[in-house]
Amino acid sequence: MEFEKFKCSLSKIENLELPGESAQYKMAPIERLHELKRLAVEKQSAKKAGVMALFYPDDTELTKLILILRKSYKGVHSAQVGFPGGKFEKGDESLLHTALRETHEEIGVAPEQIKVVKQLTDIYIPPSNYIVQPFIGLTDAPPLFKKQDDEVEDLIEVALQHFLDEKSIITQTITTSYAVDMQVPAFLLNGHIVWGATAMMLSEIRYLLLESIKSS
Repeated sequence: MEFEKFKCSLSKIENLELPGESAQYKMAPIERLHELKRLAVEKQSAKKAGVMALFYPDDTELTKLILILRKSYKGVHSAQVGFPGGKFEKGDESLLHTALRETHEEIGVAPEQIKVVKQLTDIYIPPSNYIVQPFIGLTDAPPLFKKQDDEVEDLIEVALQHFLDEKSIITQTITTSYAVDMQVPAFLLNGHIVWGATAMMLSEIRYLLLESIKSS
């Protein structure tokens, strides 16, 4: 989709009601739903993070979404695909500030280049005990990405049409710290399997985008 047309439809998102957990849960492992509900009461003790779903035009004026492939490390999100973002730090004024700061650090896009369109539904991630607050943002020009080499393995530039294509939603068999050979809904984006919390956030974004395009 051409970026100017995308921007026009995206402006409608600001006034759309969030579908919330109903959209997120479409991409949640069934076994995890009960865990999410059971552990939701622990939100008071959870750590907090902010992430940015950043849309932008490429050199041909087509719309893309940037995702990152995290480095392999000793942690629950090792080598996973996610949004640029990270944990709330003492000096952060808000979770939006966190998302913008971390986006700058991880992929080199400065806060002043990003127009924040909407705050999305937060999501609790049991394995890491984080509440993550996602935001939708956009830049008017192709960003000059610069990845943070010690944390980011690769940048994944996903075409909007590819993301919105029904064929990008698949079922994948995975093994995690709490389940073996579990069937989970996932997105297949640029050859990467995206599941879990990131897929759940993407599901809400996808719903909003399709609604905004439908009403254009």
